Amino acid sequence: MADLPVDSLPPIEALPELHLDNQLCFSLYSLSRRVTQSYTPLLKPLGLTYPQYLVMLLLWQEWEQGDRQVTISYLTERLKLDTGTVTPLLKRMEGKGLLMRQRSEEDERKVLVSLTTQGCELRAQASSIPNALLCQSEVDVQPLLELRDKLNTMLALLSK
Repeated sequence: MADLPVDSLPPIEALPELHLDNQLCFSLYSLSRRVTQSYTPLLKPLGLTYPQYLVMLLLWQEWEQGDRQVTISYLTERLKLDTGTVTPLLKRMEGKGLLMRQRSEEDERKVLVSLTTQGCELRAQASSIPNALLCQSEVDVQPLLELRDKLNTMLALLSK
């Protein structure tokens, strides 16, 4: 059957559930892209991309909790990324001197990631970024925290 020009097709019933502006996924996607773009000028002085910043946030958090090393599998799980995405990211960060990767002595299949001194020192410079982003957005903090909690709840439900 040959394709017909759109103007020759019969009228169709409106399906608002298929309208772009009614899609939760599109709102989340658009917001995520906008927020990520907002981080770019804040991260540039640190020499980090947004995904690298996420890795550093997680490594700094683990460092605060006394964990000097984490596995790549832990990073992929927490960041919700696959190994094929995380491994090249870590290689670039290692090249910048922010972290080190080494095989576990107990289990050679595991690769351990740890901060370098330079990676640790970058934490102080990054400490102003969350507040700077909030100031840019001019949004009250409390509704943002509530939204974050609701999104985390939804993520947990969808991850079951």
